[in-house]
Amino acid sequence: MSKRDLKKYLSELNKNQLEEQLIELYDKFKEVKVYYDFAFHPNENNLIKEAKLKISNEFFPIRGKRPKMRRSVAQKFIKHFISLGVDAFIIADIMLYNLEIAQALSLEKQINTIAFYKSMLNSFEQAISFMIEKGILEDFKNRIVLIKENTQHQNWPNSYTFNAIVERFDY
Repeated sequence: MSKRDLKKYLSELNKNQLEEQLIELYDKFKEVKVYYDFAFHPNENNLIKEAKLKISNEFFPIRGKRPKMRRSVAQKFIKHFISLGVDAFIIADIMLYNLEIAQALSLEKQINTIAFYKSMLNSFEQAISFMIEKGILEDFKNRIVLIKENTQHQNWPNSYTFNAIVERFDY
């Protein structure tokens, strides 16, 4: 069904029928429930705390396990926040937090997998692109430069690429 067909169908329904359909969608689909729960009670602080806790747990597990260092955990939150329409500053903060917590781990522990560094570079590039798209890059300048400098101080094998990305913006 195209969007035009959907609009036509919805315009033919009365108010009660529309309400019934929305309630049915709310009951049947978790995504609809999550969206409306956020739309009416946008408690972004709890979302941020939960996201940061789970991301930090990937690198510094609460129970003495080995860190999993999965980029996908942060990516899942970022994608979810974008779909909910969370403020771009919050999304950018989560993106940079993921990199900062990864650097905190690499400062404490030598990481020998090249996939980790490549993954963090992808996260950095995604964060920069997102901030450019939203026009908020300048607001995160200090954190971006600090991340770049940390890659150099910690001798990340791809630190030159982080440096090249930041140099393009003439910081």
